[in-house]
Amino acid sequence: MNKAELVADVAERMRDSKLKAEEAVNAVFEAMIAALKRGEDIRLPAFGVFDVKETAARTARNPQTGQEVAVAAGRKARFKPGKALKDALN
Repeated sequence: MNKAELVADVAERMRDSKLKAEEAVNAVFEAMIAALKRGEDIRLPAFGVFDVKETAARTARNPQTGQEVAVAAGRKARFKPGKALKDALN
């Protein structure tokens, strides 16, 4: 499912226009990004948890050339599914 399909599905479930559904979807994404940028976890009961993990600087290897490459420290978003989501998928 891509974003356009998500917006169409949300519009249908809301029984409203795709324009309003797209505004809602965008607002949710923007709120989630802002919270993750601040380092906050996003806990959605029965769905899962989004959080930010700090990654350490490390040395990696380019698989094509075998040359070593320095990878800077950074942050990455993670998602851990909740029990209800796991149960719904199985």
